Amino acid sequence: MIYLVEDDDSIRDLVVYTLNNSGLEARGFSKGKDFWPAVKAALPALVLLDIMLPGEDGLSILKRLRSSAATAALPVIMLTARGTEYDKVLGLDSGADDYLAKPFGMMEMVARVRSLMRRTTAPEPEKDNYSLGGVVVNIKNHSVSVNGTEAVLTPKEFDLLVFLLKNGDTVVSRRQLLQEVWGYDFVGETRTVDTHILTLRGKLGECGGIIQTVRGIGYKTGKAL
Repeated sequence: MIYLVEDDDSIRDLVVYTLNNSGLEARGFSKGKDFWPAVKAALPALVLLDIMLPGEDGLSILKRLRSSAATAALPVIMLTARGTEYDKVLGLDSGADDYLAKPFGMMEMVARVRSLMRRTTAPEPEKDNYSLGGVVVNIKNHSVSVNGTEAVLTPKEFDLLVFLLKNGDTVVSRRQLLQEVWGYDFVGETRTVDTHILTLRGKLGECGGIIQTVRGIGYKTGKAL
């Protein structure tokens, strides 16, 4: 769960909506006094914290978070409307992990959130096998079977399937797939991803539905509908 403390209703609603539709569960709060009971009830995975807030401002909230053993290591991204170097330095010196200067794009915000969560979350041990809805992937043998029958995939199709299965029901954007599967230096358009997804679904046959399209965002895996 990601908590956002932002007093601007339109920004708060848009950010929460975007995070939820990107597979990242989020809740919004307009002020610190509503935020603290939620933290006490359930510790979030990350906090997006506006500097300029009514009552207790963002820097004060950040200092309280860092002074408590329970929240000292909690990842925090500061939001500032000013975008000045002073605000950025002040936030980082106060213990923020990153910052976003308003106005910021929603895709950039999601990317920064994902990046920080990857950096601050202990990686899970790599699995040797993945299985979902009749599809079984063996990493060591580089093999894929569909309902017991071998499916012959190209190396890129195999890497694409594994990456999607690793992320489970977390939505992965087309651009992220390009970066992670094809590499940062790959020059191409995001329709390359769509083409490979279409071919991959075809090779998975009746189990192709485990790869689900999230309109306007990207793809995720789950039980076929």
